[in-house]
Amino acid sequence: MSTKKEYTINKVLSNKKICEGIYKLEVEGNFSANPGQFYMLRSWTNEPILGRPISIHNINEEGTIIEFLYAVVGQGTELLKNIKENDEINLMGPLGNGFDISEANKGKVAILAGGIGIAPMNYLAKSLDNENIDIFVGFRDEIYGLKDLDKEVKSINIATESGNVGHKGYITDIFNPKDYDLVLCCGPEVMMHKAIKMCRDSNTKIYVSEEKKMACGIGACLVCTCKTKKGNKRTCKDGPVFLGDDIEL
Repeated sequence: MSTKKEYTINKVLSNKKICEGIYKLEVEGNFSANPGQFYMLRSWTNEPILGRPISIHNINEEGTIIEFLYAVVGQGTELLKNIKENDEINLMGPLGNGFDISEANKGKVAILAGGIGIAPMNYLAKSLDNENIDIFVGFRDEIYGLKDLDKEVKSINIATESGNVGHKGYITDIFNPKDYDLVLCCGPEVMMHKAIKMCRDSNTKIYVSEEKKMACGIGACLVCTCKTKKGNKRTCKDGPVFLGDDIEL
């Protein structure tokens, strides 16, 4: 699969509110990328100067439509949520390194996500050819980003802090890494660090997709530095996916 980085201007097909503070953007074009990669999105002409990094939620089989699931958390995403059908958007990508699909197609695999961390895990699950995949995902209250995933995985396990759906509490309460050969994780840093510790204790291999604040998206500005046992790494260029054992907690 070719994942050559490109700068393109694309047509917006839809930009819908999924639940409070969460939107799904669909864009038309010609796309090819690995699960875990991301794009820099920009739909404005003035401030902020730089685009916003948004992970790939899905690409259709024909490669003609890409989906981005994003949370409205700042100036850039506030502007993104106002995009309408047929508007134009600037895309730069795909960027970063994604998950190792060949490794994830073997053995028992757990996909572990928290909140908007479910965004890249949708495309990941749909890209795997493995019948032994379980998803564990935690939310504060409302659930989202799980459409059609029941067709791709063995089970979906949900926790909400409010108790609105599934287990009341944190997703790490009901996740046991000892049951798996490999764990693939994305979510809030505190959740991912807990998952890394759990996997280290059980000697289970884990990869995490770091969610650091980014500026350039191409490794030039060093804003998104991640501390690892091999020194400081650029999340946008060297990641966002890292081996959990390499992460400094």
